[in-house]
Amino acid sequence: MDSLLKRITSEPGKFGGRPCIRGLRIRVVDVLDLLAAGLTHEEILKELPDLEADDIKAALTFAGKRVDHPLIAAE
Repeated sequence: MDSLLKRITSEPGKFGGRPCIRGLRIRVVDVLDLLAAGLTHEEILKELPDLEADDIKAALTFAGKRVDHPLIAAE
């Protein structure tokens, strides 16, 4: 899993530091949006030929880690 997350980069000069795939100008959110729109992994790889299959897995892993946080309920 850690090896997948190494594929996610963030640079201040690219997209305002938003997470990208391997320093490319492809944001993690772009990959997630394509998945949410119903595209298959194969269709995404065809749409974005610079991507590799593990990049899609990395985007999903990254997103999963970002949303997996405890909620603190006020009483």
